[in-house]
Amino acid sequence: MQVSSLNEVKIYSLSCGKSLPEWLSDRKKRALQKKDVDVRRRIELIQDFEMPTVSTTIKVSKDGQYILATVVTFDILSDDYSKIVFLHNDRYIEFHSQQGFYYKTRIPKFGRDFSYHYPSCDLYFVGASSEVYRLNLEQGRYLNPLQTDSAENNVCDINSMHGLFATGTIEGRVECWDPRTRNRVGILDCALSSVTADTVIDSLPTISALKFNGALNMAVGTSTGQVLLYDLRSSNPLLVKDHQYGLAIKSIQFQNSLDLILSADSRIIKMWNKDTGKIFTSLEPEHDINDVCLYPDSGMLLTANETPKMGIYYIPVLGPAPRWCSFLDNLTEELEENPESTVYDDYKFVTRKDLDNLGLTHLIGSPLLRAYMHGFFMDIRLYHKVKLMVNPFAYEEYRKDRIRQKIEETRAQRVKLKKLPKVNKELALKLIEEEEEKQQSVWKKKLKKLPNILTDDRFKVMFENPDFQVDEKSEEFRLLNPLVSKISEKRKKKLKLLEQQEFLEQEEEEEPEGKPSDAESSETSDDEKDWVEEVRKQRKLLRQEEKMRWQERFKEDQQTVLKPQFFEIKAGEEFRSFKDSAKKQKLMKKPLEDRLQLEAKLGTLNVSDTTVGSKQLTFTLKRSEQQKKQQEAEKQHRQERKRLRRSAGHLKTKHRRGHPFH
Repeated sequence: MQVSSLNEVKIYSLSCGKSLPEWLSDRKKRALQKKDVDVRRRIELIQDFEMPTVSTTIKVSKDGQYILATVVTFDILSDDYSKIVFLHNDRYIEFHSQQGFYYKTRIPKFGRDFSYHYPSCDLYFVGASSEVYRLNLEQGRYLNPLQTDSAENNVCDINSMHGLFATGTIEGRVECWDPRTRNRVGILDCALSSVTADTVIDSLPTISALKFNGALNMAVGTSTGQVLLYDLRSSNPLLVKDHQYGLAIKSIQFQNSLDLILSADSRIIKMWNKDTGKIFTSLEPEHDINDVCLYPDSGMLLTANETPKMGIYYIPVLGPAPRWCSFLDNLTEELEENPESTVYDDYKFVTRKDLDNLGLTHLIGSPLLRAYMHGFFMDIRLYHKVKLMVNPFAYEEYRKDRIRQKIEETRAQRVKLKKLPKVNKELALKLIEEEEEKQQSVWKKKLKKLPNILTDDRFKVMFENPDFQVDEKSEEFRLLNPLVSKISEKRKKKLKLLEQQEFLEQEEEEEPEGKPSDAESSETSDDEKDWVEEVRKQRKLLRQEEKMRWQERFKEDQQTVLKPQFFEIKAGEEFRSFKDSAKKQKLMKKPLEDRLQLEAKLGTLNVSDTTVGSKQLTFTLKRSEQQKKQQEAEKQHRQERKRLRRSAGHLKTKHRRGHPFH
């Protein structure tokens, strides 16, 4: 499949590429597909869609289920292929039914085109004669012909809206007839209207193509390469479009959804706006064109060429693919996402001004320059050679561009970070590495998609506020994370490399010295033995540090006990400090219940350290006066009840026989 683009309109050629012969085995076909890229990329949309020599006419049935191509002119009378009429080049007319050949008849002169009038069941034949032959299919006989003013007629067409019959003559005129009265209703002199100030003609323009659109519009093609668009209510054309090739117009098609006209000569198919004449896009096949057919309500274009193989093109802008090949839409969407080289990538389009700057105006008219629109196509290799000769410093610019590309490639291999946060950089780097491991994991599809802490607004304060900075040297962190010391060292190295890269990126110039450093660590992961040794080493260090702290505390306690301490006694205090210390010592000797009762009365605040490094705070409020009074009243009430209560010890129970209770 070949892709070309003009005016940003993609055209996919589905008939290009090599075809495999039928007599090859499946094994040989697979072998050829592996070896040849063209065979592997080909799309065989319709198998064996070829003619023995050439094809001159191609049409699609009304129901869109059948595509027919022949060497001579034909027309489909039914919705499917069950009723077909063929016009041979030996004056014979053949009728075919669904079973095949049905009937054959002959016309007096050689025919060139014909049309079918549905209301009257008449076939109108035009050719090398001034008469238009009529064959009525209902009666099965010829009717009186229509006499035109021309020596010969080339083409004809019937308007499906009101049944107007039009024929194009070799004198460059279009004659219109009313089939109901068999009278001529008008003549259009298209040859005179096709000649403009810029038109250069060597012969009289004849009518080579004719097509109705709706009730009032008609397009006429001439043998000199002009297309005239008419409104039937006026004798002057609305628009004259010149193909600029001087070749006869072979086919005209209307695309009403985009207001486009598709006109084709033997060399090119042009698509242009019917209101302004502005070019929409164009298509230039490899072989000469004989006929063009636009598949109804789609973007598929079929051509009959001077080659056995029919041309099939798909233009997504014109419409979707037909239902029987809807996979083309998905295929073209994938190709647009991954664009490949187009037809014109090996050529450079230059204007006359570019040729003047390069000093190549003397090549105009030579095979090295191919005229196209307002400029020329030239080989890209020739263009680069000439540009290098004209501008000797072009190599330095090219070298700088290549260096920039290399720098961008190396940057793409680094860890892709916008910016590490100012707080908890190592934690942020750890989270990024875990995210990359999840993405590279084989089971990433089965893992639940968890939110990223770095992008979550709930945790952004942890990377902004310095109060949340993790102290990795603290005892608590080392007790909770005994295995992360070696990983943290690697991460610190990686963090330093990232900071260096950020600094280098800010100071890089157009030609940096040396090769950029690789941010990826080349260290390999440690085995299980290294991890065990690291754990033992960490535990040993923690024991030594704990022992050192205990020894320092013991020395401090002994110094406070052995060394004499002097205090300044102020008036009224009377050894308050000694009394406080004595009270504390007495309090520590009391049991826990007495201490808790004393603290409940006083209301104290205690702060203590836990084994895991957190702080435990206990605060007891002092009792209010009302609570004290209530407690005192309850105490007095209990004492009063105790005094008033009489003991029952003087009473003795007497048991009767047979009556345990009395």
